[in-house]
Parts: sequence; C-alpha cells; structure tokens
Amino acid sequence: MTAELVRGQNHPLSQVRLEIRISAGTPVVAGATLGDEHGRVQGVEGVAHPGAPALPGLEVSRQAAADHRLAVDLAAVPEAVHRVSVLLALPDGTGGPVRFGLVAAPFVAVTGLDGTEIASYTITGLDAESAVVALELYRRAGAWKVRAVGQGYAGGLAELLADQGLPEARQLAAGVDEAVSRGLARSVQAPRPRPADGDRSRQPAARGPEHGETPAQGGAGSVAPQPVPQQGLQSPYGPQATVGPGQPGQNAHPGGATPADPVGPPSSGPADPSALTPPGAPATPPGTPSVTQAAATGPIDYTHPGRRNTTPPTPPPTAPPAPAGQPATPVAGDATGWSMEERLYNQVWGMFEDLARTAAAYRSAVDFADSRREKELDQVLSDPRARIGGQGDAARDAAHDKYARLVDQATQALDRDLAQLTAEAEVVEPALPPAYAGWDSPVWHGYRVPMELPMALRIGDLQLPEAPQLRIPMLVRLPLERGFWIDSAGSGSSDGAFGDDHELRHLAMTTAVAHAARLLAAHPAGEFTVHVIDPAGAAAQPLAPLVRAGVLAGPPAVGAAGVADVLGRLTQRVDLVQMAVRGGAADSLPPGFDTSQQLLVVNDFPHGFDDRAVTQLRYLADEGPTFGVHLMLVADREDASAYGPLLDPLWRSLLRITPVPDDHLADPWVGHAWTYEPSLVPPGSQVLGQVLAQVAEARRTWRP
Repeated sequence: MTAELVRGQNHPLSQVRLEIRISAGTPVVAGATLGDEHGRVQGVEGVAHPGAPALPGLEVSRQAAADHRLAVDLAAVPEAVHRVSVLLALPDGTGGPVRFGLVAAPFVAVTGLDGTEIASYTITGLDAESAVVALELYRRAGAWKVRAVGQGYAGGLAELLADQGLPEARQLAAGVDEAVSRGLARSVQAPRPRPADGDRSRQPAARGPEHGETPAQGGAGSVAPQPVPQQGLQSPYGPQATVGPGQPGQNAHPGGATPADPVGPPSSGPADPSALTPPGAPATPPGTPSVTQAAATGPIDYTHPGRRNTTPPTPPPTAPPAPAGQPATPVAGDATGWSMEERLYNQVWGMFEDLARTAAAYRSAVDFADSRREKELDQVLSDPRARIGGQGDAARDAAHDKYARLVDQATQALDRDLAQLTAEAEVVEPALPPAYAGWDSPVWHGYRVPMELPMALRIGDLQLPEAPQLRIPMLVRLPLERGFWIDSAGSGSSDGAFGDDHELRHLAMTTAVAHAARLLAAHPAGEFTVHVIDPAGAAAQPLAPLVRAGVLAGPPAVGAAGVADVLGRLTQRVDLVQMAVRGGAADSLPPGFDTSQQLLVVNDFPHGFDDRAVTQLRYLADEGPTFGVHLMLVADREDASAYGPLLDPLWRSLLRITPVPDDHLADPWVGHAWTYEPSLVPPGSQVLGQVLAQVAEARRTWRP
C-alpha cells in the first residue's frame, strides 16, 4: 500500500533503485542535491540540475516540464552522502507563474522500477515561494528512508541552495536558468493533459484537513468546500474552520484535499465532518489558485497533478442496474479513490454532504411554505371586505391547504432521500475498517496492529434532527493536526441523565480513554506514545484498561511534582525537535530519542497546575502538533475561569467534543448544528482489552 505522506512524515524504503515522479501542472525545474549528515552540500558538484543532470546514483531531467521522472540508485551514491534532496523551482523569465501559490499543489511520488508507488506527497501550503525542497531520501541506522519536507523559499533557487550551505548558490541558480532557457528554446510545448474521466457528484475536489482540510494528506486530489463561519458552533474537522465529514484534517468532502478533518466526512483534515468552527474562531478557507493565473495562462486545470500519466485507480464497485424509476442499489466503496480505504472515506464524506444538503432543502421548502402562508394571511386580514361573511375563512383555508401541500411535497422528497441514505449507511457501516468502525463493529474482533497509518480515525457519530436514526461517522485525519478538548461541563446533564457532575466527569475521562485507545490501535507499533496526567488520582477507574495493558509511557502522573515532570519532559522534547528541524539536523537527535507521535491526556484541568505548568501546557498546545506532541484535555472551562482570556487560545486550538450527545458542530456547506455523539465501548464488551493486549504485545516485540 502506498504511504501518502504529510509534511515532516517519513517512510522506510525497501528498495535502493527508485524512480521519483513529479507532476506540477505547470513547467518546473527539477533537481537534486547530495548532502552530508547535516544536509550541507559541499560544492556545485553535489547538485544535479538541467545543466549537469547526472551524478553518481542520480539523474534528473534536462529541461523544465510539468512532469518529471528522476532516476535514483541509492547503492551508487558516495558513502559520504547521507541525504538526497529533491528540489523544484519555477523557471525564471519564461512568462509562466512566478510563485507556487498560483499553481496547483505539486505532487511527488517515489516508486520502484516496476512503477509501484512506495510513498507520495502533495506539497500544500505554498504561496509566495518559487522554489521548494519537495522531499529527501536519507540514511538512518544503515537504512534509507524518505521524508516529506515541503520547505519553500520565496527567494527562489538561489536562496534554497544557499540554505543548504552552497557558497556559489547565486551563480549556480543563474546557470540553471540559462540551461532551462536553452532547453525551452529547443522544445515543443506538450498538449494540455485531458481531465480525469468518471466524474461523480461526491468526488472530492483537489486534501485538505481533517472535515475542513488543505489538500488531503493522502486524499486523491480534492478541493475542500469553502467553510461557512459559524459563531458559537465548533467544527469537528479542523482548526478555525467549519466542519465537513477528516484531517479530512487537520483540514470538506471525505477524503478532500487536507478537507478539516467532521466526518472524516475533510488534509493533512477532516477536516479531515475534519472542519467545524471553534467558538469565536474565524473560518479559514483552503487556498485556491489565484485568478491572475487563469488570466495569464488560460483556464485552470483542477485535475490532480499527481494522477496524470499514472495507472488509473481501480474503478469503484458497481451494483446491478436498478429497475426503471427505482433508486440505484447502494454499494460500499462507491466513490472515487486509489484504495478501498480512500473510497470508503470519500463515501462517508459524500453521505455527510448529501444529508446536509437534503436537510437544508427540506428546511428551505418548509420556510418558504410558512412565509407564503403568512403573506397570504396578512393579505386577507388587511382587506376589510374579507372579514365579512365566509370570504375570509375561505381564504384562510386556502392558505393553509397550500402550506400543507408544499410541506407534504418537501416531506416526501426528504423521506425519499433519507431512505436512500439509510440504505447506503447499512451497506457502508459493515464494510468500514477498524479505524473507521464503531467499537461495536465485529471488525474489531479481527483486529491486527497495522503496518501503515490509516487515512483517518473515527471519534464519534453525527446526526441531524430530521433523521435521528441516520448516523454519519465522524472521521478526523491522521496524523493529527490538532488536539481534543473533552468538555466535562455540567451542561450535558441538563436532561437529568446524570445525577451530579462527578458522574459526567467520569464519563468524560472514559471517552478520553476510548479515543486514546483508538489512536494507539491505529498506529503501527512504536509510532504512538501516550502520557497521562491525573493530578488528584481521580481517574483510576477509567484509566484501568490502559494501565493494565501496559500501553502507557509510564504510570499516570499525580501531584504537582508529577505534573511538572511530564510537562518538563514533553516541553524539552518539543524544543529538541524544533531546534533539530529548524537547524537542518533532524537526524542528529540524541541516541535512543523517541521519535514517535506523543499524546498527553490531562484529566481535570487546571487542578494541580500552577502558573508555570499552565504556561508549559499552552506552549505544547501551540508548538506541539507541528513537532509530534498532541493534547487531549478533559476539563470544564468554568474551572479555569480565573485565568480569564489568557487560556482562550488554548481552548480554540483544540477540537471540542463532548462525552454526551450535544449539538455543537457545524458543516461547511449550510452551517447545520449537528449532534455529535462519542464512540464508546459498549457496556460489558471485552473488545477494548483485546485490542490493547495486541497493541501491548506489538510494542514489546517491536524493534526500531
């Protein structure tokens, strides 16, 4: 299975003879540098470019083009070379785009010689940059890995090469431009690639998000819908964006380009519904190509640049033709995608969008009928003659009859669409893999620790009042782009279901344990570590499954000393990784350094936290996600009211979810208030213990 990387993520390489395929949608210069263990290039002889395309173990294209194939033989590169960095740059002086923000996100794939994709990366988030380090192949413990970099440079190729320590960077960049100009003068422009066939109404546009994401960290090329600001409602799919079923992150339609991460109906999210709006946060729509590009280069081609000239995806399964006048029989995986996992992800997003629009159409029809009735009744009352005899009564009866007919028509359309969506949900739910399935699904009984990270993770269900029986999975994109705030406020007990706040806080921590267990189960062995802070030791019972299985990094931290110790270690970890990455020395971390993703679960915040600890927690919330440290905060915001607005950025940085059903998530299309319900282990079920036992066994036998 292809590993679809996001920025900073790495993947092992099982082969040394490789091909790197680049699709950019516009002519770009492709090159590569050979660097030492610190990523420094020793001289111009360590740079492959159109003017000097061949180096030991490496050959690049001789001119600018929209698509490139670079040949790499890692066994033939010199022993002193520890990094092979793949570079892309927009050619200067050709009349084309001058920055990557004007073009489609470049796509890079590492393949074997037989064309099988090993890893791929869609380079999102570029704007004023005209050169970018796309990815790097690097040695680690005697083996080679690939890392998605995506580091852009507004100063172009000269700035990029200078950053890699090349003294002659400006002269070499000028030489590359000259070589490209000579090559373009001899070349014939290729025809525009044909758009992809097989459009489907639910097909995601070009990642991301996690349910509001930027181009999907792994989506097959989709553009997330523009989020709708929804004050007071929180999106489940991405920071400062409205919800759409993931990352999509983190991050729109299921599988959308980094969609923000409601449903996994969204990159990077799901946001990934991965895109609901935190209270008071402005919506941040995904970037789109500039209109100036369309004016300068003609119509924009929105097909995914990485899927041209490659083997087309396996077509989705199709059902037998339905009888005339009958709706089509739903089929699991009936959506676009390059794997069944991605097709199911996109299908869930499609169901989320369909339900949102169906409910919006019904509400609009009812509102229209109501306003029309009110208008007609006002006309009757405003005419004195209508008040005499039975004329007024007849007019009122006619207005009510019209209202009833319109509402009946809208109800019939709603019932028809809901029946189709319910039938689709009945075939999709049993087909979902463990990461997408509820804890009550039989698929968990066949669980095995995965070898690769899935696209998304289910953290609950979403529903609307028009269809309380229809539940859409809420998926968030992986890797996580933001943490969680599990709200233990007493508002959830207003219906009398909970006798006191203590019971609700206990359920909130149980919800946190279920989500932490899911994250552990979704990651390959050794790639996810969980820390717990429980200052008063009040969560011993909910934490028991994690403690018994031995899957925590250590015993839950208690007391002020325990809080300070865990926060100090995680803060130091973020500092080290931050310095290593920004200093270009990511491979120079201390021996034995834990490079796995880290999750910190904090119970009953801010109990046990002094001012220093609060500052450290805010630092982890701000900087942690970029460097692999995430938060899961179990807290009642009122308990921290003494800090005033100081903690507002902390609450906004986290995705608020609740331990009981609550209407607080908004979709990105029409802004419905969706009811979120967490995914919990059924009472009496042993599935959580069985899954954690396998995770623990895999951790014991895992070797870095």
